[in-house]
Amino acid sequence: MGVILDSSGLIATERKGQTVRQILEQVRAAAGETEAGLSVVTVAELTHGAYRAKTEAVRQRRLMFVDELCRDVPVHPVTLEIARLAGRIEGQQEAQGVQLAFEDLLIGATALHLGYAVATLNVRHFRLIPGLSVAQL
Repeated sequence: MGVILDSSGLIATERKGQTVRQILEQVRAAAGETEAGLSVVTVAELTHGAYRAKTEAVRQRRLMFVDELCRDVPVHPVTLEIARLAGRIEGQQEAQGVQLAFEDLLIGATALHLGYAVATLNVRHFRLIPGLSVAQL
């Protein structure tokens, strides 16, 4: 099984000054020899955060972090199958009165489609996705 890295944990570790290599070592220490991946949605969230930076230096540091992540960690697209899975999950959950953040839904659907877990600091949101394994960072 692999793990999709959510932006919440990546943002926290980047703010602490950790490198992508250090983050991947932490994931392997916690989850064993497992493949780590990203959703393109996580890349969008991280890029969004970079452009909200208060200084140009912070923006550039964050953009370099995103570039390094994309170079070192496989990035998984939102495919037609993932979009349909996300739509099914969202429809079923909303029919039961459960609201899901759309970005988290797409990240979770990507993980489910791949048979992966999601590694996150935002456990509460991802636990709302039925059948998804969630690992707290």
